[in-house]
Amino acid sequence: MSSAKREIILGVGGGIAAYKSCELLRRLQDLDFAITVVPTPSSLNFVGTATWEALSGRSVTTQVWEKVEQVKHISLADLAEAIIIAPVTADLLARLAQGRAEDLLTNIVSASKAPKFLVPAMHPNMWLNESTQENVKILKARGFEIMNPDNGRLTGEDSGIGRFPETSEIISKFLSQIGSEQDLEGKKFLISAGGTRESIDPVRFIGNRSSGKQGVAIAVEARNRGAEVSLVLANSNISDVAGIETIRVETAEQMHSVLKKKMPDCDVLVMSAAVADAKPAFSSAEKIKKKEFNSIDLIANEDILADLSSSANDSQLIVGFAAETSDVEESGRAKLKAKNLDFIYVNDVSDGAIFSSDLSAGFLISSEGNSTPIEQTSKAKVARIILDNVVSRLSYANG
Repeated sequence: MSSAKREIILGVGGGIAAYKSCELLRRLQDLDFAITVVPTPSSLNFVGTATWEALSGRSVTTQVWEKVEQVKHISLADLAEAIIIAPVTADLLARLAQGRAEDLLTNIVSASKAPKFLVPAMHPNMWLNESTQENVKILKARGFEIMNPDNGRLTGEDSGIGRFPETSEIISKFLSQIGSEQDLEGKKFLISAGGTRESIDPVRFIGNRSSGKQGVAIAVEARNRGAEVSLVLANSNISDVAGIETIRVETAEQMHSVLKKKMPDCDVLVMSAAVADAKPAFSSAEKIKKKEFNSIDLIANEDILADLSSSANDSQLIVGFAAETSDVEESGRAKLKAKNLDFIYVNDVSDGAIFSSDLSAGFLISSEGNSTPIEQTSKAKVARIILDNVVSRLSYANG
């Protein structure tokens, strides 16, 4: 799974409106969410497993007793950042209000601490029934977000409140609930990601373990929040992401050139790339024979972040990254000060941790001296935490 994607569960209740959730799934995918569909058993009478698997690209199960060895009701509950259930029937509302856990979906809801967003759809008489309205009140009191159904034509000749809302309305309210407002609209982000490589000869290079996953996650989060994003990506096998200008480079010098050219036009620079500190003094045009490969003379690469931060104007906000193996937080503070950054995210990469993983942990340190520990979580969530802090700083600066 790509760390750039935020994991959510799409639950599907057993109502005729289940077919409309196919479109909801597609539009959520357009926003780069990774989605696991969990239908109730009865909902498969309306839309079958094959459809959900084809659309989501993931296997679909409905019962706790399927693929028991994966303990799906716990693993999915832990993985998901949020749960959206659409449609929700009167029966499913009742079962959720009672805390029942009979199928996979209700077990996941019971086990998950993630935000839960419900989209009821049913006949007007069922929606307005006192028991249903009481169940809505109970669930809202427990922290469930429940969207009111629309008025309109229903099954047959009936009309009234209970209609499945428009997909765009559902997504707008869902994004608002999970913190994806367009709070970066009009801002320009310049982001570096991946690991640079310095050629020794046509087949060898000096490089590092960076995959680019964290930088891409930040780029996607910034795009989803309305920013215009340019991503300078070094030696990563991650595909280009729609809506993000991606410029691919190989060496530190190439990355520096692109970033320096684009720097004057950005509001926020996020330097998450792992840039090689040194390069061979001489790069051979021919493969160096093994018997001649005795030593490599190195020369230092220019410190890209230090150069860019020294020429930044007061309105530009700069976020740096640091990978350390000892004195992690202290080293991060020193680099933040030395390079005149607004924020730095520093993590412990001992024994190869973090690199190429979908998970990360570390400290986000601000120029005011505040340090926020981030326990192991997805790189998508790390991206969101970083950009939440960026938004707060930008709002303060513009206030």
